[in-house]
Amino acid sequence: MKTLGPTDLRLMQGLAQGVTALRPELLNGDATVGELAWVWAKDFDALCPFWHHRMWFADGRLAAWGWACLPHRVPRGDGTVLEVETANLTWQTHPDRAAMLGEILDWYDDVAGSVDRLLTVQSADIEAQRIVAAHGYAFDAEAGADDGPWVQFNTRELTDLPDPALPEGFRFLNANDVSAADAVEAHRQAWHASRFNEATFERVRRTWPYRGDLHVLVAAPDGTLAATAIIWLDEATRTAEFEPVGTHRDFRRRGLGTALQLHGMQLARAAGATRMLVACRGAPADPAARNMYYGVGFRPISRDLPQVKVGDSGIDFAVADGPSE
Repeated sequence: MKTLGPTDLRLMQGLAQGVTALRPELLNGDATVGELAWVWAKDFDALCPFWHHRMWFADGRLAAWGWACLPHRVPRGDGTVLEVETANLTWQTHPDRAAMLGEILDWYDDVAGSVDRLLTVQSADIEAQRIVAAHGYAFDAEAGADDGPWVQFNTRELTDLPDPALPEGFRFLNANDVSAADAVEAHRQAWHASRFNEATFERVRRTWPYRGDLHVLVAAPDGTLAATAIIWLDEATRTAEFEPVGTHRDFRRRGLGTALQLHGMQLARAAGATRMLVACRGAPADPAARNMYYGVGFRPISRDLPQVKVGDSGIDFAVADGPSE
């Protein structure tokens, strides 16, 4: 099995650039330039043994790819163990090669074997919805419910940006201003179960298009790093993306996330970006992140439609018809 290394990752990001330029509403949530960089770099050490990937080319150019993660057990940063009993597929096709999704699904069936298979399609991608249904997938009513973990994809043009306002004594920094250990700690205080560590962060820093000056932070008066966000800038499409964004659990509900978003968007615009992307939880039962992004001008362009195909020996998932848009 070939390891998913930086060369193949860069090819996958290249396809993401093409979809971003042509049909951003067809970008799968984990298949953007920034999401690919972040997920690959942060999870490589723990999950690489469980990854399989394949690429399809047409006329000498990458036209489609699939990236499957098989069932696994890995330790979390808080000492607990994450146990995943299903396979999960991240995928992307060029808008002109939508039918290749069928080939990706055939490959996914072979790789996943008898376990339950999960994937998502976008609400704007009508052709993908048709193809997955024809391959035996159904909308996952539990994951896609009003209290489910599904995400929505949001965009904002980088015009009419208000100035950020921090509470007295707080200040903006970037990752070049702090040690690697402190940047890692800022992330772990926002996501206490995270496996993120200095070795992982070093891989993130080596992964295109990471830039330390676009890894923004908020420092509290006592020096604690109270909020953190990485901005991934694609100069070719003049598009920037937030991933991840988080606030220290002791400093929430003080407007730090809003200020960090506005500050980050100003930096992205100064670096050449004309639009911003961000994914967030979309379920009505968990509106906090979505409302923060709406508050700084983001608007949704698509949402996940989680799909499941029950395997021969898998869990019996609740399924239903997908929601109408």
